[in-house]
Amino acid sequence: MAGCAELLGAAFAREPGVSWICGASGSRRGRWFREVLRTQATLAGARRTALVDAEGAVLAAAVLTPPGAGPGPAARASWAARTALHCGPPALGRTLRYLTATEGGAPAGAWTLEFLGVHPSLTGRGAGRALLDHALSTEPGRAGVYLTTADPSNVTLYRHFGFSPLGETRVGPLRVTSMTRGGP
Repeated sequence: MAGCAELLGAAFAREPGVSWICGASGSRRGRWFREVLRTQATLAGARRTALVDAEGAVLAAAVLTPPGAGPGPAARASWAARTALHCGPPALGRTLRYLTATEGGAPAGAWTLEFLGVHPSLTGRGAGRALLDHALSTEPGRAGVYLTTADPSNVTLYRHFGFSPLGETRVGPLRVTSMTRGGP
């Protein structure tokens, strides 16, 4: 999990949503991803897919949540306490605002692509494409895959992979686009 959190922290260094939540601190981003992934790992059926090098270093990672899955009240409270402690109350508050604005937008039965990140040194070299192709080809649901992005350049990228925008939501200074791929 630590390798995945570190990779995602580096990959999302300039992503508007994570930057708004965590600020410019790379260490805060890493701690935030550790807490999110720690909670996501407790969900039944949650999946992580990674590309690793010969030494086992994570080069790219995708995190998917099964349809309808979410932490129960105790797990969510524990996550909130850890996030406030390790990342600060502003990061917790902004995360909760983002989640409140975007949760519930997934079509019934769709998996959620929570994160897809590539090590910055590999951007534009096909690692993200290979990982996304793999994650989408092994996605077990028939209702497709749902995601949100606060980065306008990602909308074009995900359209290339067959995702269609569902709508936009304002969260603080962000314009968050919800997208889906596949399904009936």
